[in-house]
Amino acid sequence: MNSTTDLRVLSAQQRESFWQNGYLVVEDVVSDEQLTAMRRDFDAWLEESKSHAQSYGETIDGRARFDLEPGHSAEAPALRRVNAPIEVSEAYHEVATNSVMVDAVADLIGPNVKLHHTKINSKLPGAATSVKWHQDFPFTPHTNDDLVTALLMVDEVTETNGPLEVLAGSHTGELHSLWHDGVFTGYIDDEVAQASKASADICTGPAGAVCLMHTRLLHGSTANHSQRPRTLMISVYSAADAMPLSPNPIPTTYEGLVVRGEQTNRIRSTVFDVERPEYPKTASFFDQQAG
Repeated sequence: MNSTTDLRVLSAQQRESFWQNGYLVVEDVVSDEQLTAMRRDFDAWLEESKSHAQSYGETIDGRARFDLEPGHSAEAPALRRVNAPIEVSEAYHEVATNSVMVDAVADLIGPNVKLHHTKINSKLPGAATSVKWHQDFPFTPHTNDDLVTALLMVDEVTETNGPLEVLAGSHTGELHSLWHDGVFTGYIDDEVAQASKASADICTGPAGAVCLMHTRLLHGSTANHSQRPRTLMISVYSAADAMPLSPNPIPTTYEGLVVRGEQTNRIRSTVFDVERPEYPKTASFFDQQAG
């Protein structure tokens, strides 16, 4: 069995909280050495980005790996996303496949768990990047919804540096459309978003903590209004018997890698109705949400 431990890392109370609320923050899911290595690699990418005026690098489908926010410059770098970092970083690969974070995911949707995709979302001081309210499942529909998005806090996440905002319990509700007037916008209706934000919980935590989020949970985030960076490593995992129903928006050579348990060679389906997503044409969904 591919695991760092044969014991559960989440308590019964934590597991109950996740399924009731649709999210759970867990601290200390990576070692200090792993955290240091991830920061070192991201700092190197940030330094490299200063020599580029537009998004650059290449993923396996030809789109840019390193996504730069409009207004990026050497003096005010705004590297907002790294696509599939586990393909170019041993440090990020190690965390995505061999950390307590993965054990925690297996506690929720295991014992057999596979990787779907990874990315880094970064909000540097002064950057304007925000995430409009949405659910993940309509971006990555599968035959069942045993999917968890693990948002690892590479930096401390505070109330002012662009934390994740979630509507607790919304994972048990409807799947909201991301299409408006025939255009795939990547965000839900404004009225639903405003009501969700008014009742939102804010997910903060120290570096090395993770927010485990159900794929159907409504969520969004604002820009970084502080002088402290907010870097998240985002890894999406599914139960081994959940099969993707649309192309991976961040394709990777590691899609389908079994990170806990084993491949069961089975497909499990549940009943739902969802519109097909639109494949992103550029480096990230930020451009889709920008319209």
